[in-house]
Amino acid sequence: MILGALSDVCEVTMGQAPPGDSYNDTGEGVPLIAGAGDFGNGRLAPKKFTTAGTKFSSAGDIVLSIRASIGDKVWADGSYCLGRGVAGLRAGSQLEPRYLWHWLGAVEPELLSKARGATFLQVNRTDIAELVIALPELDEQRRIASILDKADTLRAKRREALARLDTLSQSIFHEMFGDPLANARGWEIASLPDVAKLYSGGTPSKDVKEYWNGSLPWFSPKDLKADHLTDSIDHISNEVLSQTSLRLLPEGTVVFVVRGMILAHSFPVSLLQVPATINQDLKAVLPKVELDPYFLLANLKSQKSSVLAHVATAAHGTKRLDAEALAMIRVLLPPVELQQQFAGRVAAVERLKGKHRAQLADLDMLFAALQDKAFKGELS
Repeated sequence: MILGALSDVCEVTMGQAPPGDSYNDTGEGVPLIAGAGDFGNGRLAPKKFTTAGTKFSSAGDIVLSIRASIGDKVWADGSYCLGRGVAGLRAGSQLEPRYLWHWLGAVEPELLSKARGATFLQVNRTDIAELVIALPELDEQRRIASILDKADTLRAKRREALARLDTLSQSIFHEMFGDPLANARGWEIASLPDVAKLYSGGTPSKDVKEYWNGSLPWFSPKDLKADHLTDSIDHISNEVLSQTSLRLLPEGTVVFVVRGMILAHSFPVSLLQVPATINQDLKAVLPKVELDPYFLLANLKSQKSSVLAHVATAAHGTKRLDAEALAMIRVLLPPVELQQQFAGRVAAVERLKGKHRAQLADLDMLFAALQDKAFKGELS
């Protein structure tokens, strides 16, 4: 099998940010893909247009995130302006595009290891171009891509089932309680700060190495990708609890993001399934009144659009929810018995989701094994 640099068989186009005064949201010019924030549900989902783009994709290119969410990728379905957070990859005549797609997934850890940057990790053209790709004959590339496509389709269907179950819990909430903002059913209602203490976490000193050699979960915005949190990417030691002001939050605590770029597009809210700590970009909800945690989780998630409408931008450009925005969040206060009835119904949904997650984990392992063999020339 021939090995070669990616740039020998693929055109790599690095994005470039157009002038700020060329941006618009009226459809003038070309849709702009600034970064992974303009990816949505497996496709490009631009929020801005530009009249002064210089780097463009064509239909069939792979648009690769090279900043922050390094390695995320989406197929281009047409011409888009590529901003500085992405690169466009166009397979040459010796390279099957679907083979390239799956190979990029396999080398994502290697690409991420090349990342550098103080504020946002990013990779450059050389980092991408010098990646070594195995190049079997085109017919073999197509065979490999077909096998991986089929395995990936099974994973996609399982993820779709999980996504549908995620929306089911919110549907049950609206069926039982209605919209918290409209409150057409006349429930007692209060501002979130009036019924709960909002606790901010923190970041232990990076200079104290023993703070970072433990197994205690320490959650930050990058962890909040699921309704229920069982483990974090980063961990700290128990010494942090006795030597700093950081506190241990009990299982069943609702947490949400209050600061960071993610707030430009989403309002992540999750429920701790383990005792844990959080960083300063999250708030933990510590109720002063009786609130079922599953009910509270759904209550907050139901207000995503309203919350995002009140996201402010600090002087240094960071997106955040300030005290005024937090006061706009409404909490319904129906009878506790009704909250617990809702929690019981959600628990049934969660059990079903657990079965789907286990099946998805098996499919992920199968896909990883196939992928590993495919790019070693061992896929029979």
